[in-house]
Amino acid sequence: MTLPIDPEAVAAGDRGAKRATLETDHETAVERVRSAFAAAGFGFPAEFSPSELLNEKVDADRDPYSFLGACNPAMADRALDASDNRIGGLFPCGVVVWQAEPGVQEVYHVSIMKIARLVGMAPDDDEWADIVAETGEMVEEAWANLDA
Repeated sequence: MTLPIDPEAVAAGDRGAKRATLETDHETAVERVRSAFAAAGFGFPAEFSPSELLNEKVDADRDPYSFLGACNPAMADRALDASDNRIGGLFPCGVVVWQAEPGVQEVYHVSIMKIARLVGMAPDDDEWADIVAETGEMVEEAWANLDA
């Protein structure tokens, strides 16, 4: 399959990728991420453990892996309006935490707002640029909270 863009040409910053390493157990890391994002204005309408699901359904023997679906309702409302409702296909904003090794957890997030623009789900205009900037500031605050 030929892709319309070269994924290697899209830098991590262009898709809003963030990664952090937390030296703690998995449940403590998940709670720390939840607290950091909540303090930055996010709620969590969806959370689940892909590792538990896969371990149960296909005997995958996966290490702990958690998905936290983060959302700021006011920003989501603006994004839906500005994207003619298409951004909803990417809701909620995903933050994942996985155990890299016992006592070491990786935290990863990618900006659905930036990705929506890259793939043509959102307009290339000032309103969308403001949404990208404001959500980016919220994520930066959340990331700073992880370090606190």
